[in-house]
Amino acid sequence: MNSDFLAKARALAATGRELHARGWVPATSGNFSMRLSDSSVLVTASGRHKGRLNEQDFLAVALNGEPTDGGKPSAETLLHTQLYARLPSVNAALHCHTPASTVLTLHRPESEILFEGYELQKAFAGVTTHESVLRIPVFDNTQDIAALATEVDRYFDQHPDCPAYAIRGHGVYCWGDSLDACCRELEALDFLFQCALDRERLRR
Repeated sequence: MNSDFLAKARALAATGRELHARGWVPATSGNFSMRLSDSSVLVTASGRHKGRLNEQDFLAVALNGEPTDGGKPSAETLLHTQLYARLPSVNAALHCHTPASTVLTLHRPESEILFEGYELQKAFAGVTTHESVLRIPVFDNTQDIAALATEVDRYFDQHPDCPAYAIRGHGVYCWGDSLDACCRELEALDFLFQCALDRERLRR
């Protein structure tokens, strides 16, 4: 392990402890990654508890999802590498099973959830006003990760500025040009999903 690998693994391990404390990656759910180079990515190994990660719980993969030095990466690695291959500015990606996103996407049948008028929309890169629409696509859950990665890529063809996405009954994916930016957007997205869920409850 070189120094860059170790530094990024330790940063993601610390992030895992924070996200687990929030209840966003229960049991062994979720997966995290950071860019190592133009052609490789650091990603969590399969089946690791995200609240107890250390540098041994990460491995390097090529952009096709194959490990470069052995090991078994997360089953959803292709959803990470698809982001790095398509978006050169992305340096970190986080996938969490936040309760609000899980419940809301099961409750609503829509293929997109729109947020408008929330001040916290400005936590997302490129958004400068609450007087805008934040569009979060919702993809149906599947165990065919390669097919899901292709579906996400097709959505990006039509919506290149997509800031995040949800998988129905599963969780959310966020990414950013740094780990800090990614964490900021993940926290903002969870707030928005919680607000949407509370508004659903108020309508009853």
